[in-house]
Amino acid sequence: MKEAINLPGPTVKIVDSPIPEPNDDQVLIKVVVSGSNPKDWKVPDLAASGDSSFGVFVQARKGLNQGDDIAGIVEKVGVNVVDFKPGDRVAAFHEMGTTGGSYAEYAIAWSHTTFHLPQRTSFEEAATIPLAALTAAVSLYAHHRLPFPWAPAQSAIPIIIYGASTAVGSYAIKFACNSKIHPIIAVAGKGSHYVETLIDRSQGDAVLDYREGVEATVEGIHQCLRDTGHTSVWHAVDAAIVPQSAEILRRSVSPGGMINFILPNDLDVSIKSVTSVGSVHGQAEFENFEELGYIISRYFTRALKNGSFSGHPFEVRPGGLEGIEDALKDLKAGKASATKYIFRIADTPGMG
Repeated sequence: MKEAINLPGPTVKIVDSPIPEPNDDQVLIKVVVSGSNPKDWKVPDLAASGDSSFGVFVQARKGLNQGDDIAGIVEKVGVNVVDFKPGDRVAAFHEMGTTGGSYAEYAIAWSHTTFHLPQRTSFEEAATIPLAALTAAVSLYAHHRLPFPWAPAQSAIPIIIYGASTAVGSYAIKFACNSKIHPIIAVAGKGSHYVETLIDRSQGDAVLDYREGVEATVEGIHQCLRDTGHTSVWHAVDAAIVPQSAEILRRSVSPGGMINFILPNDLDVSIKSVTSVGSVHGQAEFENFEELGYIISRYFTRALKNGSFSGHPFEVRPGGLEGIEDALKDLKAGKASATKYIFRIADTPGMG
């Protein structure tokens, strides 16, 4: 099969590889569409810049297919897999830092982070969901311990979501709304128009523009709290992870509250936690949230079917696997706003 190998730069090398074999608890998926994520260029760059023994970096130094968002058709299942069979339309979160990624004709996923797709959900939409939405779920439900959508909040719970137009940020808003967590104070930039479509102004939700500066944004957060009868906010998700976001959240979240960052960082914030979405695969470096990964993956199918959950806006990049390098360069350059770059594997020259 054809497979894309990610290297620093970002650069991408297309190679011929054997079709991977699923283990007893995995599924082999014929990839129709792959999603992309900022980590796909960040991990190879970080791996090349240091000598970290962190597992994903060790693999990345050798060159690795970094794709983790799979949408396609089940080709084969392991002997312990009972939820899926060949021919099923599915999406899945591939285990980061391992072989069998989604930038290929075939990919491997654990069955517990694979989910059925209702007919109304396209492969393109589905490919925007796995990594980013599971990251948002781990942040809200494992770290913040907020109520689940099937047992929603009974009273107001203010939350700040910074980087609200990113895929993780927007999924955090969608989960919060389904869990009846309001008021949501969403902080975004040029993607604010999209964020506005996600929030519920009648519940006190608001969108603030961080481009107004630190002081204006901090005051805006406090004003939103006052307008909804609150004097404090205990929960914040940072999907941007830049010095400005850390400063704004540090000055806004009440003492004893939590600022959850979606990636490790060295920002100086004392009341922080870090979400590692690899935890849904029980990777040794992280806490183990495999059960949460299973539950949320099953929730995706039901919520997509009844229309209470949806994917992220996307742009299909031309060239299939051949288009990954340019797309990751655009991601690195910050050109993507409120959109996810995806790839139709059959668009690869000489394939399909």
